[in-house]
Amino acid sequence: MAEFDTQGGKFTFCCIDYAKAIDVKGTITAEILDMIEDDDRVIYVMNDSVARGTKTREMMEKKPGRVVDFGIQEMNTITAAAALASKGYLPYFQTYGPFLTLHALDQVHNDICYNDFPVRLISTHAGVSSGYGPTHNTILDFAMFNAMPNMTMVAPCDAMMAKKMLRASLDYPHPLMIRIPRGEEPDVYTDDSYQYEFGKAITISEGQDITLIATGSMVFHSVQAARKLEALGFDVGVIDMHTVSPIDTAAVIHAAEHSRAILTVEDHCIDGGLGTIVGEVIARAGITTRFKKAALPSEFSPYAYPEELYPYYKLDADGIADTALNLMR
Repeated sequence: MAEFDTQGGKFTFCCIDYAKAIDVKGTITAEILDMIEDDDRVIYVMNDSVARGTKTREMMEKKPGRVVDFGIQEMNTITAAAALASKGYLPYFQTYGPFLTLHALDQVHNDICYNDFPVRLISTHAGVSSGYGPTHNTILDFAMFNAMPNMTMVAPCDAMMAKKMLRASLDYPHPLMIRIPRGEEPDVYTDDSYQYEFGKAITISEGQDITLIATGSMVFHSVQAARKLEALGFDVGVIDMHTVSPIDTAAVIHAAEHSRAILTVEDHCIDGGLGTIVGEVIARAGITTRFKKAALPSEFSPYAYPEELYPYYKLDADGIADTALNLMR
């Protein structure tokens, strides 16, 4: 374990290996069920069958109408969620990421964003984390949702941050897309006392040589890469950009002004994602710095598990460190 000084105090990290891992998807489900007990506005909207004997089924029977299973029909489910939001409810719709992004974009745009309804879209199996190949990868969502007015896109780096996001969303007035990976990802923060705020990046560390700006599951790999670079004598910064849009422009500009290089890291297509958004912020600010994106190329990936694809695309710690070294040369 190691501690990094930040502007808001100290954060303790558990980024040594995959030994301590928590199912983000399961954590989110459990937290939503707790929120149903705490807040009468919360409704858990689903589009897959609920197994008997599970806590979700128990809640469905305990509080009829607060857990709604629409079956596998993402487009209709989103329209129904928008209708619930129009009546003052807070619908939380969890579904497979590629189906949300590619099947139901029209309903997200017209029914949710156009009306600025506070629907929470929880997109699972982010990036290439599913391991099921190109048809089940979620690598276009940042690019698509970033172009939609009123939409906020967030990507928690671990299960604890996901819980904090959900609680913060109870008072957030706009649509949310919460991007989470497959599950069983490692913890990044072991100290849960930090405050979470939409649109406010967490500066894990500051560095004069290079700053890694990462989001979602790539924060873990970026912290590991930073340690490798620090062992070589480099001064490395890491930013957890959990809110991809609207992005924390102040954090990006500060890093670009105080680091000799910026490397963005994301489990998303290289076109239109975090790197594109960060690059636009730097360009608009008129800052000259070395800049590069570590992301998935614009191609259909091989069929493989993420543990194989991340090294293949240089999105593991070694690959990120190597890309950073080349950028600093």
